[in-house]
Amino acid sequence: METLRDAGIPSALMGRPGGGIERVDIAIDGGRIASIAPHQPGPGRDLDGGLVLPAFADIHTHLDKGHIWPRKPNPDGSFMGALNAVDADRIAHWSPADVERRMEFLLRTAYAHGTAAIRTHLDSVPPDHEPVWEVFSTMRERWAGRIELQAVSLVGPDVLLDPAALSEVARVTKAHHGILGGAIASHPLSAAAMRNLVEVAGAVGLDIDLHADETTDPGSSVLLHLAEAVLASGFEGKVVAGHCCSLSVQDEAVAATTIAKVAEANIAIVSLPMCNMYLQDRTTDRHRTPRLRGVAPLRELRAGGVRVAIGSDNVRDPFYAYGDLDGLEVLREAARIAHFDHPQSEAWGWARTIGADAAAIAGFDYAAEIKPGAPADLLLFRARNWTELLARAQSDRVVLRAGRQIDTTLPDYRELDDLMEA
Repeated sequence: METLRDAGIPSALMGRPGGGIERVDIAIDGGRIASIAPHQPGPGRDLDGGLVLPAFADIHTHLDKGHIWPRKPNPDGSFMGALNAVDADRIAHWSPADVERRMEFLLRTAYAHGTAAIRTHLDSVPPDHEPVWEVFSTMRERWAGRIELQAVSLVGPDVLLDPAALSEVARVTKAHHGILGGAIASHPLSAAAMRNLVEVAGAVGLDIDLHADETTDPGSSVLLHLAEAVLASGFEGKVVAGHCCSLSVQDEAVAATTIAKVAEANIAIVSLPMCNMYLQDRTTDRHRTPRLRGVAPLRELRAGGVRVAIGSDNVRDPFYAYGDLDGLEVLREAARIAHFDHPQSEAWGWARTIGADAAAIAGFDYAAEIKPGAPADLLLFRARNWTELLARAQSDRVVLRAGRQIDTTLPDYRELDDLMEA
């Protein structure tokens, strides 16, 4: 039995009402939280009011693409530049060994930062869609007990509009216990694509996770079409939509109509603020600063009864040149970008979007909750409040997994140098 004394835990992260921070003692036994009680002096590890958070649940990543930037950067920072660069790199370099090495590096990084569950999207365009799933299944087994892994098939509009091709992707996805997905925005046939997606997922018995409306075109209505397809079909699986950038530039009445449909269809939304800020409204005009940032309207979605989460998205690839699969960085940047730091009484509730709320949306076994009986997968910080936590990178954080402190040394980029020379 070990006791963490005088820990600061936000009430919202324990599932309790209120926006304050409770000073408590956490007893750990057998790798799980045995009890949480108001702080009293006694033996144990004194945290001196330092914050304790649950390990992160990152619901939207791209482990297959990570760290290819050194050998294939985005030529102009645009979305199409990213898409074309990744396609070229996939054809030239994505052997199973290459993908496995980069995935392993990413998972070691996420683990060191304090992440316990990850959902990744995997490029799955036929006919070369099976090898990446085989690599993923190997990694899921290898990392079991450290990071819980889920995967989603990622295809473009052409496959979403082709029932036969989409069914083939669904077959492989099903065989690897995955989730059916894709990416589509500003497409004249998006309604038909969504009907196909829902029909194929329903026939095979798969949940859905879609990149929707990743554009600042106000005429893009993929999310609305997805909601309509779910409602019309009576689809009973879980449905998640990521990005949903067009909501941020649409007329308020139009956006409100979509949000209402999304709530009715029980679709959860994942915002990827760092990647969206990087890509949206870029041009090749070096004298023009982007205005339209494409971050989904999280407050309006939540107020409309929609479950929301945030995620890392891409890491050092043509879609996002930065990132490190650090849930704290995602929370820090999202708070600044989406302005969910005020009122302060509500701020800690938003922290659940990279924790318990994200875990519930994904259906992870790991629930990202701090409560008796939960695994002692905890992050210990010297920071004592919201602003202290988000003002710094917290590189000195302590990560506990099953109550034991792990090595938080990050892998060195030099480990991948030989892959970048390919």
